[in-house]
Amino acid sequence: MNNLSTPREPHAIPAILADTHTAGFTMASEPLTCALLRTLAASKPAARFLELGSGTGLSTAWLLEGMDPDSHLTTVDNDASLLAILKKHLGKDPRLTVVCADSDDFLRSLHGQGFDFIFADTWSGKYRLLEEALELLRPSGLYVIDDMLPQPNWPEGHAAKVDNLIATLEQRQDFYVTPLSWASGVVIASKR
Repeated sequence: MNNLSTPREPHAIPAILADTHTAGFTMASEPLTCALLRTLAASKPAARFLELGSGTGLSTAWLLEGMDPDSHLTTVDNDASLLAILKKHLGKDPRLTVVCADSDDFLRSLHGQGFDFIFADTWSGKYRLLEEALELLRPSGLYVIDDMLPQPNWPEGHAAKVDNLIATLEQRQDFYVTPLSWASGVVIASKR
């Protein structure tokens, strides 16, 4: 086993990557994180998925590949130019709803809804409005975050925010939490 090799990627990935590089977007999720997302998504049949922080759709493509035909993914980002890339390559998938909005406002608008899987890849639902995001999860729902290992682009003081977030999650009695030294650092939490 070589944890530096990426499993077979979805067909749309090379084209999304090309457009991502052309757009100069450098915050995309790592392929190993995305491969894990696909595997976890496959464990949730007929499920509702929420992705906070769509970017150009790299992680979206992996989530869609893992999802079954009866599942649905809502992905949200506030950057219309990045979402244009996502829509160009993935927009015809009937299981996908793409939302261009402020993630904080959108997350608040979901109050009372239920999801089986949340991937929080932006500050909303992760460093901001964590409680609101976790309340949206149904029992046995999965909450996944990445970028938990030190990154060269972290601003001063960000490491303390990461440590605090992980400690907050691990102290919760309503979740089983597993931090993984995988890719950029992943935390998976399952609602009890």
